[in-house]
Amino acid sequence: MIKIGKMIASFGTAAVLASCVNPGQKADGDFRYLIDEFADLKIMRYRIPGWDSLTLKQKEYVYHLGEAAKYGRDIIWVQNCEANLPVRKALEKIIAGYDGDRECKDFQDFLVYAKRVFFSNGIHHHYAEDKFFPGCPQEYFRTLLVSAGLEDSADYLLDVIYNPEVFPQRKSTDASSDIVAASAVNFYDNVTREEVEKFYAGMIDPDDPEPVSYGLNSKVVKGPDGVIREEVYRIGGLYGPALEKIVAELLKAQAVAENDIQKEYISTLIEYYRTGDLKLWDKYNIEWLKDTLGTVDFVNGFVEDYNDPLGRKATWEGLVNIKDHEASQRTVTISENAQWFEDNSPVDSRFKKPVVKGISAKVIDATTLAGDCYPSTPIGINLPNADWIRRDHGSKSVTIANITHAYDLAAQESPNSTLKEFAWSEEEVAAARKYLSVTDEIHTDLHECLGHGSGQLLPGTSPNALGEYSSTLEETRADLFGLYYIADPKMVELGILPDMEAYKPQYSNYIRNGLMVQFTRVELGRKNTEAHMQNRKLIAEWCYEAGLEDNVIEKKVRDGKTYFVVNDYEALRGLFGKLLAEVQRIKSEGDYAAGKALVEKYAVNIDPELHKEVKERYEALNLKPYGGFVNPEIVPVEKDGKIVDYSVRYTDDYLGQMMEYGEKYATL
Repeated sequence: MIKIGKMIASFGTAAVLASCVNPGQKADGDFRYLIDEFADLKIMRYRIPGWDSLTLKQKEYVYHLGEAAKYGRDIIWVQNCEANLPVRKALEKIIAGYDGDRECKDFQDFLVYAKRVFFSNGIHHHYAEDKFFPGCPQEYFRTLLVSAGLEDSADYLLDVIYNPEVFPQRKSTDASSDIVAASAVNFYDNVTREEVEKFYAGMIDPDDPEPVSYGLNSKVVKGPDGVIREEVYRIGGLYGPALEKIVAELLKAQAVAENDIQKEYISTLIEYYRTGDLKLWDKYNIEWLKDTLGTVDFVNGFVEDYNDPLGRKATWEGLVNIKDHEASQRTVTISENAQWFEDNSPVDSRFKKPVVKGISAKVIDATTLAGDCYPSTPIGINLPNADWIRRDHGSKSVTIANITHAYDLAAQESPNSTLKEFAWSEEEVAAARKYLSVTDEIHTDLHECLGHGSGQLLPGTSPNALGEYSSTLEETRADLFGLYYIADPKMVELGILPDMEAYKPQYSNYIRNGLMVQFTRVELGRKNTEAHMQNRKLIAEWCYEAGLEDNVIEKKVRDGKTYFVVNDYEALRGLFGKLLAEVQRIKSEGDYAAGKALVEKYAVNIDPELHKEVKERYEALNLKPYGGFVNPEIVPVEKDGKIVDYSVRYTDDYLGQMMEYGEKYATL
C-alpha cells in the first residue's frame, strides 16, 4: 500500500503563498532557496537545521547513510523504463563534451530537455507519467549525438526520445488495455496482466496472518521457453552492482550507528540485499520500528509501489534525516492519542483496530534525498507498508519540516499566488494566510501518523485485493482521516490547533484544489492519472455531488471565472466522515468493484472547459506547478590525515549536481 505523500499537498497553500510562512520561520538573509526554473519545474535548496549540534559520530553516520542512498540512483532510472539509462548517459556525454555553440536556441532547448529528464529520473513526466519531448529538432539532436561519438546508437536513442508511440506512458491506467503491456515501467518483460496475476495468485496463502509482500523486489519475465519467473533484486542478481555499493556504505554506517538497535536492523537490511529474501525485509521493518530514540534515521530500499500498474512492485528510494526534537512534541501528542482517534472514527466498528500498537511520530529534517525521493520529494512518510506489520507492530510517521519550510521561503520570491487567483473572497484569503501554514502541517501529521495506520483488513482479505486502484484509495483514506479529525474539538483540547476556526481554510483550500486548481498540472485533453491527484479529486468531487441538495459546496462564476465556495463546514465534515466510512469498508473487505467505481467516476475525468479555464488562469500567474530539490553536499573535513568534522555546503548548481551524481554514483 502507498504510505508516502509525494508532493506538497495543494496549490495556494504554504507551497506557493508568498506571504504565508511557518511560525518562527524567517527568510534566511542572503540564502537563496529558489535556484532554477524551467518548463513546469522549479528547483530549490533546503537547509539542515541542527547540523552543528550533532556529534562527529552522528555526522559520520549521516554521511555514510547518505552515500548508501545515492548509490541506488541508477536503480530507479532502470526501473522507470529500460531506455532511461542509455538516454541519460547520452545526455551526460553531450553536456560534458559538446564544443559547439552552447548559446543558440536549439542547444538551450536541449538543455531544458536534459534537465527535465534528470528531474524525472527518466523520459516520462515525474507526475503526469506521459513521455515528454525536446524542444529542439530531431536532426539537431542527431548532430549532438554524433558529436558525442554516439552515431551507432543515434537511431535507437532518437526513436526513444522523439517517437510518441515508443514508451508513451510510464504507467498506464487505461482500463481498456492491458496496463502491464502498455506501461513503460521495467517491472515486467513479455508477460500480460493476466499472466502476472495468475503467477502471484499461486504463491499467496489467503489464510497467512503474516503474508510476504510477494513481488516487491523482483521483475517478472517470461523467457523463450515460455516459463514465467522472477529476477530478484539482490547482490548477484538484478541490480547487484548497485546493491554492492549500497551495502558497502551501510557497513560503514553500521560501525558508527547511535545504538545497538540501529546496528541490528542495518545488519538485517544488508542480509536482505544479499539474499533478496522478503521475510528478511519484514524482519528489518519490525526491527526498524523499535528505533524511536535515535536522532538519525533513514529509509533505504524498495519501498513504494506507486509506479507499478498492478500496485505490487516497489521502486528504490532513500531518505536520510535527523529528528527535530522540539517540533516533534506535536506529533508525539497525536500519536499518544492514537487509540482515541481510532475509537471515535466514523467507520464501522468491524474495521477498527481494537488495540492500536506502536505508532510513533516525529518531525524531521532531511539531510539526503535519493532514488524516488529525489529531486521531487515527499513532505510526509508513514512506514512500513505491510498491513500485518502495522497491525501487530505499529508504524513510524514523519513530517519533513525543512522541505516544507523550503517551499514556504522559496515562494516569497514570487509576487503571485494561486490563492488570490482562485479564492472567492478576501475573507478566504485572509483566513488562509492566518491558518494554512499551521493546518497544512497538521493535516500531513494526521494523514501520515494516524490515517495510514488506522483501520484493519477483515480476515481473509488480501492486501492486494484493490489492484491498480489501491494507491488512490489508500491515499483517499488517509486524507479523509486527516480532514475529518482536523475539525474535531479534540485538536483544540490537545493544544494542536489554536481554535475551532483554524480548520475552515484547510477545508476551503482542499475543495478548491481538488475540484480545479490541481489540474494546472495536467495537459489539456489528458485524464487525471496520478494517485494523489486522483485521491483529491475523488474526495472533492464526491462531496460536491453529495452536498448539492443542501448547497454544502457552491459553484460560483464571477467575471467569467469559476470558484468553489464552502457554505457549510460542519456538513462538509459530515460528508468527509461518510466517505471515509465507505472507503475503509472497501479496503477492509477488499471490494474491488466498489473501489473501481469510485475512482473511475470521481477521480479520472476532468471537465474540459473548466480544465482550459484553470490552465489559462494559472499560466497568467507565471508560476511553476512542480518543485524539487538539490541536496546539500556533506563533505568530510580532514586534518593531519584524519577526519575531524563533516561540513555542509549548499550548492546552487542543479545541472552540476546531476552531472556529478551521474559520474560518481553510476553503478549499472
